[in-house]
Amino acid sequence: MHLNDLLSRHAFDRSQDLAQKGWYHSIELNDGSVLEGLITLETLKRRLAAMPIPLDLRGKRVLDIGAWDGWFSFELEKRGADVTALDCVELDTFMKARALLNSRVAFREMDVMDLSPATLGYYDIVLFLGVLYHLKHPLLALEKVCELTRDLAIVESHVSDAAERQSTVIPTLEYYETDELGRQFDNWFGPTIDCMLAFCRTAGFARVELLNIRDDRAAVACHRRWLPGTGSGRAPKQAGALHYRNYGINFTSWRDDYIDCWFHYDDDAELSCKDVQPEVAGLGVYPLNVKALGEGNWIAVFKLPPGCPAGWQEVRLRVNEGAWSNPSRIAVDMPVEPGNLEIASVADGVHWTPAITSGFAALWVKGLAGNADRHNLRATLNGARCEFLHLTEADENGARQLNLRLSGSHGELKITHGCAVAVRRV
Repeated sequence: MHLNDLLSRHAFDRSQDLAQKGWYHSIELNDGSVLEGLITLETLKRRLAAMPIPLDLRGKRVLDIGAWDGWFSFELEKRGADVTALDCVELDTFMKARALLNSRVAFREMDVMDLSPATLGYYDIVLFLGVLYHLKHPLLALEKVCELTRDLAIVESHVSDAAERQSTVIPTLEYYETDELGRQFDNWFGPTIDCMLAFCRTAGFARVELLNIRDDRAAVACHRRWLPGTGSGRAPKQAGALHYRNYGINFTSWRDDYIDCWFHYDDDAELSCKDVQPEVAGLGVYPLNVKALGEGNWIAVFKLPPGCPAGWQEVRLRVNEGAWSNPSRIAVDMPVEPGNLEIASVADGVHWTPAITSGFAALWVKGLAGNADRHNLRATLNGARCEFLHLTEADENGARQLNLRLSGSHGELKITHGCAVAVRRV
């Protein structure tokens, strides 16, 4: 880092000014008087006005992460929102301001790494202002913010290129090992503006919009859903959506799971990540990769959206705000609960004779769980693993056809599914 750059980083050290003021936010009381803070009332109002937050928030839940003295919390409460303010410590200034304003804003003392819908629930709007660059694990933190958000999150952070935006092929960030930024040891990194936008998309938000750049900071609006769209464009024809690693239909919300979605579109289309808009359970997600496979066939890879509900969920996608594709179903956070497993019948997979001669077998199996897939089903012949080829839905007798490539021609055929086992001689 050049000396001038280092000096400019230290210029952001305003700890002495804050110590003199006592307040970070200026707070306007009910009688019109103002508790003067480091950030002026005019600046705070200007920042809020730039955010796409409705004036009427009645019936909405808002979470203010890193609330500090609470100005944004109290202002959104005035708009009718049910507000929870959260910070890693309980500040006397917040408590004093809440009492003076007769506010009902709830306060939670909590670390960002402890954020969870299990303890906090979900929020229509989440504010994440001036927190991101204080965290050693920014992407994990943004995923937690995304998980809590049902509509809109506003993310504001220090950025390294506020003075002159650096548009590079690969977004970058500066790392501050000690106190290089503002003489404060917990200022860990400074993303470029493009890096900050990429972080928010990668965390699971569908649409990311740069709102403004002020001083050394940038503010970003992060949306969970795609715009309504025209619906007039041709709908892609979806062939299926599977786990990108094991090609099953089961996904786990607390893991970093991704979806491979195959679809057919125009043969001469030129599609990129900016053109394809997937969603799962109504939550949009920006794709990480869109690849042509030839003859109008495509694959899009995208993250299972944070906060995706448990159960059977629909996956669909569209191109350039056109009509939606047909849906595929995936299972999210669903246990594998087989019934009484039974291999009801077996036939040669090519000749359909009782004797297996082609090396392929078709089995009709009863008792499989609804979310049975190639990852949680195991078939062996005389102890050697068989290749899983296809699994159908249940027929009128409750049996599902399972197609296998066998490792031999006869012997003991075993199906293992969860803790259930079925065996048959072939």
